[in-house]
Amino acid sequence: MHKPAPAQPKNVAAAPSGLLAPDTTGMNFYRADPALTDLLRIHLPENLFRHIEPHLDRLGELAGGRLDDCARLVDRHTPVLHQRDKFGRDVQSIEYHPAYRELENAAFGEFGIHALSIRKGIMGWPDKYPVVAKHAFTFLFNQTEFGMGCPINVTDGCAKLLANFGSEALKAKYLDGLTSTDMSKLTQGGQFMTEKEGGSDVGTLTTRAVQEDDHWRLTGEKWFCSNADAKVVMLLARPEGAGPGTRGVGLFLMPRFLDDGSQNHYRIVRLKDKLGTRSMASGEIKLEGAIAYAVGKLDRGFVQMAEMVNSSRLSNGVKSTALMRRAYHDAMTVATNRVVFGNRIIDLPLGRRQMLKIMLPVEQALSMSFLTADALDRAEAGSQDAAALLRILTPTLKFRATRDARKVCGDALEMRGGIGYIEEFATPRLLRDAHLGSVWEGTGNIVAIDALRRAVGRHGAESALAADLHARLDDSASVPQAWRDRLRALVDRAVGFAREVAGTSENEADARRATSLLYHVASAVALAWEAHRIHEMRGDARRLLLSRLVIDHRVSPSDPFRLTENATQARIAALLLGDSSAGMSEVGELVLAA
Repeated sequence: MHKPAPAQPKNVAAAPSGLLAPDTTGMNFYRADPALTDLLRIHLPENLFRHIEPHLDRLGELAGGRLDDCARLVDRHTPVLHQRDKFGRDVQSIEYHPAYRELENAAFGEFGIHALSIRKGIMGWPDKYPVVAKHAFTFLFNQTEFGMGCPINVTDGCAKLLANFGSEALKAKYLDGLTSTDMSKLTQGGQFMTEKEGGSDVGTLTTRAVQEDDHWRLTGEKWFCSNADAKVVMLLARPEGAGPGTRGVGLFLMPRFLDDGSQNHYRIVRLKDKLGTRSMASGEIKLEGAIAYAVGKLDRGFVQMAEMVNSSRLSNGVKSTALMRRAYHDAMTVATNRVVFGNRIIDLPLGRRQMLKIMLPVEQALSMSFLTADALDRAEAGSQDAAALLRILTPTLKFRATRDARKVCGDALEMRGGIGYIEEFATPRLLRDAHLGSVWEGTGNIVAIDALRRAVGRHGAESALAADLHARLDDSASVPQAWRDRLRALVDRAVGFAREVAGTSENEADARRATSLLYHVASAVALAWEAHRIHEMRGDARRLLLSRLVIDHRVSPSDPFRLTENATQARIAALLLGDSSAGMSEVGELVLAA
């Protein structure tokens, strides 16, 4: 059913005045993204791809239409915390705009994004969906509403923690609700980790847990709690008598309501006034003897929660990629429709260059997102090599994609010009939301250290990455040998540099640069491998051009005094920003050209 669309999709509404460039209103985000289709056909079995494509097409249409209208509304009409009910009782509630409920119905109800990898039978598929398929829906939905990506993700994470570590009694009581697509039965989840005392240093948390019969009582404060009125919450607390640091921390499930229907003993002190993700309620929580239940082993709480954090980091990378793709779509509508000084922006050399600078990190992130999701699928199927690969890919994706999103969204806003700064357009919201990714689930420094000190220094995961990338190059026979040889050498250099940085704490200041190099080189290999696979499917090798651009502009040192525009660069731009395919012969010549 899917037909690759041209760079400027035909279903974009024209600007009413005939003078201003249109925006993405009315665009089907799935049909406008042939790269997404290509990558799904590479990573998924054909029968599964054929099953989900109509649903992706439906979501793509909604995301560019009705759901986008809802996203604009909920960004302006933010949640409101009520401390009492209408009878004057101390019963807290959060009021949401009806458009928020419509977004919930789509995400949790119609598409069941929160449960695709946990519950069988969603959207008519008899089994659970692989993570690759799930994140195709994540990618499309978050192009329209980034804020709700958090409730979707933490509900998914709560269900996974409960399924993996919870007692049979807890699973019987809560798991069905966490994975339900029936809105009358859905139990949304939350993850309350951050404390004023700790932040990223989770071992310093001060929340206390005291055992009482078959449950625990929690006291303390949680400082940044997204999906603040979630019905089931996973959180960390230190059991009475436990030692210091993360080893003394336990994982607990805390219900919002007790068995008698009354609210549990914790209060939402206030809702956060945030830069972005305004649609979703984040709050400060005070625990006042809240009833909770231990999940898994008490001395393994941090290790268990880390699984949820890693899953969230992958989701975070996918969502940041979604923001970049939406920003790219908006910038392209401007570049192909706005006429300045007698020319379309896309026909001007500087306009083409800026569009390529927007496009490149988007395509890198898309490739790395599905590479990481595929590693998770294989790891969950029992592959130890994939588990090691996942350990380094996840923080690497989270570190670079979230940072790139901030710049890409800003550059797309600038492509529209002054009107792009006006809140009636999507671009300001994209830019505000993009800043969350680099502080959510660990700041850039924390995640880079995790990639280098833990994944490389402690676990040697860089060896799995090198092996995987070399194998992909071996599997890319149609790619010119000279380019594969160059990429092999860069893989070895990037991995060697990462080992050098991880070898001593004195080199920690280079952790960010080493993580970025791993990301860029890995994405260049992934793009080359994808070009080979897509060329086999439909004769188009253009993603190999992106592989070259990654090396030229994000890895290799450049001479600031050298002119860059030439016939080769102009042809690369024309192929990547146009709607025609290109075979491996032409692309290979361009990739190897000086």
